[in-house]
Amino acid sequence: MNSNTQTTRLYHTALSPFCRKVRLVLAEKKIEVELVEERYWESPPDLKRRNPAGKLPVLRHRGNMLAESQAIIEYLDEAIPSPALMPSTPLERHEVRRLCAWFDDKFNAEVTVPILNERVWKKITRQGYPDSRVVKDGLRAIKEHIDYLATLLETRRWLAGNSLSLADFTAAAHFSCLDYISDVDWDRSDILRDWYATIKSRPAFRSILADQVPGIHPAPHYAELDFG
Repeated sequence: MNSNTQTTRLYHTALSPFCRKVRLVLAEKKIEVELVEERYWESPPDLKRRNPAGKLPVLRHRGNMLAESQAIIEYLDEAIPSPALMPSTPLERHEVRRLCAWFDDKFNAEVTVPILNERVWKKITRQGYPDSRVVKDGLRAIKEHIDYLATLLETRRWLAGNSLSLADFTAAAHFSCLDYISDVDWDRSDILRDWYATIKSRPAFRSILADQVPGIHPAPHYAELDFG
């Protein structure tokens, strides 16, 4: 079989923002993909073969195994150039990459990891009960992030500028994981809530909104496009 005709396959886990950002970009690019759920915490033997770092997501595309979410989505944007999700100038591309890093590093460390680890992953991996102090720290931190993003959206149509970009899908991936368990205070910012409602309404979001994590029920508004 020609490697270019192989099925595109994503090894992922549902409530991972890093996996979700890749799923969103694949869907936006209209690339059909087979999703393979990996219980990475059980250290499946094939995971390190696919990615020596032992991390998800891993994408098989055109016969190649691709790892690291940011590298994957930039690869996809170059390999499938339409629709373009990176702007045309170096300064604009820098802003997209800066905001992707903001979410994957700072937001992830201060908000996503503390909240999801305590509320979701401890339950799934049977590692005890959530620490309410850690959750409260994450909920306190998200307020500062919401306020910062709201200031960006006061002068921009999308997070990194006037065009939809990889930064929006990266941000939406993190917010969608937290929204699944109703841990985003959307009432804090009308402009950020409107941004999320807009990106949430895109066809690319459909499979994300259909996710069902065993033992963790989504918030009642999670899949509603007009949640407010």
